[in-house]
Amino acid sequence: MYSFDIETPKTVADAVAALGKDEAQALGGGQTLIPSLKARLAMPSVLVSLAQIDEIKGISQDGDVLTIGGGTTHAEVAKGAGSYPALAALAANIGDPAVRNRGTIGGSIANNDPAACYPAAALASRATIVTNNREIAIDDYFQGMFTTALDEGEIVTAVKLPIPEKASYQKFEQPASRFALVGVFVAKYADGVRVAVTGASEEGVFRWAEAEEALSGDFSAAALEGLTLPGDGMINDLHGSGAYRAHLITVMTKRAVTAAA
Repeated sequence: MYSFDIETPKTVADAVAALGKDEAQALGGGQTLIPSLKARLAMPSVLVSLAQIDEIKGISQDGDVLTIGGGTTHAEVAKGAGSYPALAALAANIGDPAVRNRGTIGGSIANNDPAACYPAAALASRATIVTNNREIAIDDYFQGMFTTALDEGEIVTAVKLPIPEKASYQKFEQPASRFALVGVFVAKYADGVRVAVTGASEEGVFRWAEAEEALSGDFSAAALEGLTLPGDGMINDLHGSGAYRAHLITVMTKRAVTAAA
């Protein structure tokens, strides 16, 4: 019968040391890992829980940059990120109360699920991912479905997000899971607009460059008229075809711009 040990370090340094053991894996909120363990898709010998590490929890602000500890739960982001309303609203609509009170922003960013909400927020918001070793610019961080620039044993300790002038996240939910069938985060800064899409692409979260260029010149839904994306490379499953998801990207981007404006 499969079994594993659980370690509960109190500091990042102790967690890093524990993750150096053979077949050790970090456990954040467990919202992805626990189902993976049940399905035997992951079989670590040691789980290193990050839940007791206070130094990676909490929200602070320095000027227009919001810093959220990697161990901060979705519910805490929803309540504490009031200076960034679009981000707080995103967190408040992840899953259900049980998920929001267990799942963490660091776990979501580290896992990079193709239908997760936070990756879109981070990518649109020019985030910087802070780890126990370094800081990683968000454009260098996501590297495909479930893949990031994190090294083995590296821990997301915080996410830094410059607060935009205007922003909105619009999500077309898969009703049972409340994951994004398609989610679009639009963020307007003084020097341009960023549009990040989750839930749609086989490669995971991505930026829609054509929409960014159009919206940087005219921040209105009308600027998106005539812009489309191909269905090739989009997720095609029982919830929707690639062509359907491509269509939804345009629809949700227009909604996000209208809501932000």
